[in-house]
Amino acid sequence: MTAGDGVTPVGRVPAGPTGVPVEPSGAPEPPAPARRDAERVVLRLARPYLGRLLGAGLLAAATEFAGLALMATATWLLMSAAGRPPLDRLTVAIVAVRALAVGRGVFRYTERLAGHDAVLRMITDVRARVFATLAARRDAADRRTGDALSRLVSDVEAAQDLLLRVLVPGAAAALVSLLAVGGAALISPPAAGVLAVGLLVAGVALPALATRLTRRAADEVAPLRGALAVDAVDLTHGAADLAAFGATGAALAAANGRADRLARLERRLAAVGFAVDATGVLVGGLTAAAVVLVALRADVRGVLVGVLAVGTLAAVEVALALVAAARQRTQLRAGLARVADLLTEPAAPAPAGVPGRAPSGHDVRFEGVTVRYRAGAAPALAGFDLDLPAGRRVAVVGPSGAGKSTLAAVLTGAVHPDAGRVTVGGVPVAEHPAGQLPRLVGGLLAEAYVFHATVRENLLLGRPDAGDADLAGATRAAGLLDWVRDQPEGWDTVVGEQGGQLSGGQRQRLALARALLAAPPVLVLDEPTEGLDPATADAVLAATLAATPAGHSVLLISHRLSGLAGLDEIVVLEDGGVVQRGRHEELVARPGWYRDQWLRQAAAERGYLALAP
Repeated sequence: MTAGDGVTPVGRVPAGPTGVPVEPSGAPEPPAPARRDAERVVLRLARPYLGRLLGAGLLAAATEFAGLALMATATWLLMSAAGRPPLDRLTVAIVAVRALAVGRGVFRYTERLAGHDAVLRMITDVRARVFATLAARRDAADRRTGDALSRLVSDVEAAQDLLLRVLVPGAAAALVSLLAVGGAALISPPAAGVLAVGLLVAGVALPALATRLTRRAADEVAPLRGALAVDAVDLTHGAADLAAFGATGAALAAANGRADRLARLERRLAAVGFAVDATGVLVGGLTAAAVVLVALRADVRGVLVGVLAVGTLAAVEVALALVAAARQRTQLRAGLARVADLLTEPAAPAPAGVPGRAPSGHDVRFEGVTVRYRAGAAPALAGFDLDLPAGRRVAVVGPSGAGKSTLAAVLTGAVHPDAGRVTVGGVPVAEHPAGQLPRLVGGLLAEAYVFHATVRENLLLGRPDAGDADLAGATRAAGLLDWVRDQPEGWDTVVGEQGGQLSGGQRQRLALARALLAAPPVLVLDEPTEGLDPATADAVLAATLAATPAGHSVLLISHRLSGLAGLDEIVVLEDGGVVQRGRHEELVARPGWYRDQWLRQAAAERGYLALAP
């Protein structure tokens, strides 16, 4: 899928339900500075938990060192016991073996506790920031729920793996390798030199080789997973439409093509990983053999030669953790880049003003607001002006595409204007704290979401402390109370995913009742009677306006002109600009879009009522 401006977003695989999958195998590799910057951006969020991560790293090193010491001590104990020495000569080694075996388990357990505690705390911050950035983006490409889900889950998990599977075990392996070389030097410096060479091959050369072999394939995995998540959403939610247009086969073929591509890449990564791991085992064996030969030439005693041999195998195995860390780091690069892209996205410039000042009341003012969704395209809003003082009720009407929903999105802060400004209580919308604006401005927006929960739970989203009397009042005004009372479960009726157990009109009225229950000082109603028959729509609109508390403002967006006679002002939008404004009686009396549409709708509704039983 491409963004509205025709540019494929970075890190995405162009895809569509019926499109041919684009193979990204020839995609250029991101430059090394960009990769380091992505890691730096993610790691910057770990600074508050640096102490916990440092403790986890030391515990990981203690775990690996305990394992290495356990192997060396057990080898010495077994080889010495073969000579049947007095038991007192073996007592210390026996106690050490037991202590190291128990200590290794304790260290590993505490390391996992400390590391996961720090990382999960950091991931909470990362997911919150990623979600906030995705929610604030205006371009359609980033609103694809499948890709957004991939970014929130798979890509954010890359930040977690960077710490738990790359940095912590990598640092622990490097530290234990140094300690292993130092311990070997106490027995035989020449053998320690050979061990150092083997550890350099296992801990430096093999990781570099693994990175080189897996780099290109790993860069394609994260975008392909995002594309497959989009496919899953499209094929599930668009199944009926795909079947209606005979496009199911093409959509499945495109999705299968991407799935096959991902499977091939993962098989390639697995094969390379197996080859590198096998090479690591070979390096460990050759290093151990070389250490034994050098130790024998240096006249090291037989028991210590065995300790050096087994200790070398254990030390190389620890160093091979760097291979796994390097391979994991390579596979995480694309996901980290996608996360860093969201974490470093510049915030929309805030209009000039004094940040942080408290609003005085909830008067709303639009001053020369212009919104463009794409550079060079016609504006969705062009120089729009409107005053909505406290208690005033204004309707915005106009043909589809006139900019009505954009107007609501600007007021609620979902869309930032390219020019002009919007103030609530004298404070620009962009300068309101994140939790303050929804308490001032809210309501029923376009395509309001109904959750897979009970009626009560959907309503309490608007006001968690509401009682049954409050719920009844809101649903009565929205025309839904009789339906709720008819249900066997009443308020505990489950409405299904996206309100699938409700009709379109019931779903709209449930969302409307939730908005009325929240009762924000500035109530925005975007097509509140959508999907209702004319008589029900008039009754619901009248009840809704009557239920709005005195002193609260109402911004009503509607394509239906019936029921607007009692409003203070009606603004007619067309092509993003105001073409008419006034009260209902004034607009009906003079030629223009409003009168033409009023007569057309009145005639259509009279015909509908005449045919009604």
